[in-house]
Amino acid sequence: MTTVEFQDLGGMPYRQAWDYQSALHREMTENKLAHRGEAPGTYPQRNYLLFVEHPPVYTLGKSGTMDNLLLTEEELSERGIDFFPINRGGDITFHGPGQIVGYPLLDLELFFTDVHRYVRNLEEIIIRTLADYGLAGFRIKDYTGVWLERPDAPQKLGKICAIGVHISRWVTLHGWAFNVNTPLEYFNNIVPCGIVDPDKTVTSLSLELGRELDMEEVKSRVRHHFEAVFETRTNQSPTTQTLNS
Repeated sequence: MTTVEFQDLGGMPYRQAWDYQSALHREMTENKLAHRGEAPGTYPQRNYLLFVEHPPVYTLGKSGTMDNLLLTEEELSERGIDFFPINRGGDITFHGPGQIVGYPLLDLELFFTDVHRYVRNLEEIIIRTLADYGLAGFRIKDYTGVWLERPDAPQKLGKICAIGVHISRWVTLHGWAFNVNTPLEYFNNIVPCGIVDPDKTVTSLSLELGRELDMEEVKSRVRHHFEAVFETRTNQSPTTQTLNS
């Protein structure tokens, strides 16, 4: 069984977390190149699962368009919101307080080499977590992520988790943004994920349950389901405290 190093980075600006996961990704891909010709699993390779909570930031995937950002650069600055175009798939989304952002950095040659299956696995982690709270999350064809039916408007669907990934040499980068206690008004400043259908909105765990959630409890459940879905175990990395100091 492949072991994954778990690090909870706590609250961290997007740029700092991006630089950090990019450095880990680079180390992993360079390690593969250094062992070119050797079978995966026959040489040491580290894998990671990072959790982080960002200050307010909008990120735009490589298939997105600036038209889906509804604020000017000046308005972003006035509201204290960062903006980054990045190399993941997908369009524009929001990261911010009350959200569990997960960045798995996995060498998929140690798990399976199937991009579609990888994304479905990320969705499955959140679907199982929602089930722990009595909610039936589901997938929608052609719309990556996890959705819920809106109890206040049955004809509408709420996206509770956005997913965007980048894979190089079968090493993964980026991941998911799971709305737990997330202030949803931030999504009013963008066209979330580029979806213009008025019957497809965004939601959060706290909105659906009518109460604020304990973030550490939800993180524990997400981590548990990550281990089950990927048939792995996670070990707390000793570097976590150093990163937060």
